[in-house]
Amino acid sequence: MSSADRSLTERVLARCRGLGFAEAGVCSAAPTEFRGELVAWLDEGKQGSMEWLAERVETRCDPGRVLEGARSVVMVADLYATRGDNADPPLPDGYGRIARYARGRDYHDVIKKRLHTLCDELRAEFLEAGFRAFVDTAPVLERELAMRAGLGWTGKHTLTIHPKLGSCMLLGGVLTTLDLPTAHEPMTDHCGTCTRCINSCPTDAITPYSVDARRCISYLTIEHRGPIDPEFFGGIGSWVFGCDVCQEACPHNSPRETDAEINPAYAATRDSFDLLEVLGWTEDDRRAALKGSAMKRAKLEMWKRNAAVCLANQGRLPDKVEADSELVRETLAALREQARGEPAGDDDREADGEPS
Repeated sequence: MSSADRSLTERVLARCRGLGFAEAGVCSAAPTEFRGELVAWLDEGKQGSMEWLAERVETRCDPGRVLEGARSVVMVADLYATRGDNADPPLPDGYGRIARYARGRDYHDVIKKRLHTLCDELRAEFLEAGFRAFVDTAPVLERELAMRAGLGWTGKHTLTIHPKLGSCMLLGGVLTTLDLPTAHEPMTDHCGTCTRCINSCPTDAITPYSVDARRCISYLTIEHRGPIDPEFFGGIGSWVFGCDVCQEACPHNSPRETDAEINPAYAATRDSFDLLEVLGWTEDDRRAALKGSAMKRAKLEMWKRNAAVCLANQGRLPDKVEADSELVRETLAALREQARGEPAGDDDREADGEPS
């Protein structure tokens, strides 16, 4: 590896830092080493109703199929919360909480704009090279690439954990036909014997290094378009969009002094919603409330479904609710049927083990 090659990698990473990314690294665009695990996960149906994950599996496993001739990947990470910034104040009655990553501007726009700037600058210098920016909408295994590029290891909750930054990171990257020498060695796993993320999950969605989306609160409230199984109503608690429980439990997100800064674009504009207000939304209301936010991913009837579950968990679901869709009607019927039965008991959970 020549000094000129190393210099190019260093320049690219310095430019990433200049664009405001908290972390950046470079890795090979070689095919995944985890194809078998991905196929087994899909075969078990753990993707739930996210059918697109089962499509183009071979493409997903090989970055060279996403960008022909890809040899390297530049991976970047934005911070949307810092270590210790995971203790929300109690919610007011009648409000539903939203996951931290979605409290500011839509990360797709925030990250991609800067990645496109990086691609344009490199394209002007390397006229024959190919580049493709991605966030989490391209068929690539971005968490494995982040691990290869030295941005962290994949924790037992399947999120990327950086030893200094924790796991509140948003990932993006650039595939390129340039041959960029790797700047970092992949990080070793420091989860150790710790199982706090697993034990804290209200719906038992996590097994070591795997998440069953069908049980995951984030999936159920954001991706799942149909009725939620009443088994999970209580576990959803007051999460009206997403969930942070496993990250809140992770000791690698515990308070620690750091120079890392949150990208200002992710500064929270709101952290919760009035649930009765959500139940009365029109489509115009939803669009206005979620303008510029990643929360627009969930459709109107999904928001109302989620709000009804959260209100029922708080004992505040009105006797009469105007249901303007079959999904909301079905959810209300299931909630009222459950309310007539025996309430589920609290599940006391304890943390086991320690990280290394």
